[in-house]
Amino acid sequence: MQAAQVMTFGAATIKPDASIREAARMMLDHRISGLPVVDDDGNLVGIITEGDLLSAITGDRHRRRWLEFILDPAKSDASRQVQPAQKVADIMSTRVITATEDTPVHEIVKKMKTNGIKRIPVVKDNKVVGIVSRADLLRGLALEAKMMPNATAEDFALRDRVIEALSREGCGTEVAVNVLVQNGVVELRGAMPNADLSRKLVETARNVPGVKEVVDRFVVVEAEVARK
Repeated sequence: MQAAQVMTFGAATIKPDASIREAARMMLDHRISGLPVVDDDGNLVGIITEGDLLSAITGDRHRRRWLEFILDPAKSDASRQVQPAQKVADIMSTRVITATEDTPVHEIVKKMKTNGIKRIPVVKDNKVVGIVSRADLLRGLALEAKMMPNATAEDFALRDRVIEALSREGCGTEVAVNVLVQNGVVELRGAMPNADLSRKLVETARNVPGVKEVVDRFVVVEAEVARK
């Protein structure tokens, strides 16, 4: 099994000049603990995790409490004197452990254990095309055993073609999509920022040669960041 077969297609990303409040908000909204950092051309330049945020603010290491403090310091009387770094670039890690789409899963597991990390961005030409987390690895095992018990080599090849087609739509660093294929039937899962993008991705998958049917399991979730 390779990274492309277990990764979450696409990943929420952030720019180096974004504020750490934006990073904290994205982590809370997406319920994730790390964000790849990309430049204006979409090149991977770093990664910021909840650990980076917490290490920038000494004291209580309770995850949600500190992320909420970053978003609204007034909520914590004990921490009002703390002045965290203002930009993602100030605290992000520039040494990023990455994988490619054809990296074997056992190598990803080894990288996670060796480096003590929970997620690995999947890159192609230094552009983020997906991310593999520990949860993705567990889901990958379940995928083979339960969700795609009868999947053939042709199904996995078709899944790769669908992922490539979706990537060409330019949404790889904006949304996260899980693609499942069995007997030529493609199932798309993920949170979409709007219905138009959801329909666009479904139609793109439907037009990939070899796809017999597309099952749309997207959930449209209006972005909260813009309203806060």
